[in-house]
Amino acid sequence: MKLPGTPTPMKIWIASDGIEIAGDHWGNPSGPLVILQHGGGQTRHAWKNTGETLGNAGYHAIAFDARGHGDSGWAEPGHYGADFMVEDLSSVIKAMDGKTPILVGASMGGGTSLIAIGEKKIPAKALVLVDMAPSIEQEGQQQIQDFMDQCPNGFDSLDQVAEAIANYQPHRPRKRNLDGLAKNVRIGKDGRFRWHWDPEWRRGRGSMDTYRARLRDSAFHINVPALLVRGALSNVLTEAGAQEFLKQCPQAEYVNVKSAAHMVAGDRNDVFADAVINFLGRVAPV
Repeated sequence: MKLPGTPTPMKIWIASDGIEIAGDHWGNPSGPLVILQHGGGQTRHAWKNTGETLGNAGYHAIAFDARGHGDSGWAEPGHYGADFMVEDLSSVIKAMDGKTPILVGASMGGGTSLIAIGEKKIPAKALVLVDMAPSIEQEGQQQIQDFMDQCPNGFDSLDQVAEAIANYQPHRPRKRNLDGLAKNVRIGKDGRFRWHWDPEWRRGRGSMDTYRARLRDSAFHINVPALLVRGALSNVLTEAGAQEFLKQCPQAEYVNVKSAAHMVAGDRNDVFADAVINFLGRVAPV
């Protein structure tokens, strides 16, 4: 059950297999289309500030919850993974009259974007990867897994949820107002708070080795302007991993954001949004 205060999606799209995809949008519908895809375990709300900034700059920004996340539908077992994510992306684009989009993706959303363009599944004007490249660090990945594995039977209170988030993001000041957490959790019949994603999503993504191999191959086949944005504090994508991607995709530009970790847009949205708008102003202007 949703908590009071959970925002209602502005739009609902239907994926090819009938799953409802929930999203928000900002800006001028006739402007260049920018699709924002969040990371695993996040929701479309991670992009709110970025979407508003892009909208104010004349772009039409769309952020949607990946299947099994947020307000989007939960899929059948085995109906998760990169291919389903790419197909959902395609469904949203088709609903927008098939406009050629700019793809912006963080972590999991970046992987979806990279495969969509690199495997020639979806045409795009440009690509922005946020703390995501084919080579990531096992330690950082394990830290994310450990965070997601906390309290599998649910949290006792929103304070406990806030504590878990604060422990994962010690570089951020802890918020005193817990109302914003309504977007991140649901409350069960037992009164306990659980994360806003389908547990089956984590079990049904397929082989990570195969996924990483696809990312590496896709990186060599990016034929559009690209920007890689890394959080300088990230232990998921290191500087070495970023430089490896820049060799694979030599036309890509690179921004390293100080005081930001893996959740770059959430840590320093001001710097991140400025970097994206500067890049798009040159390669896909309004």
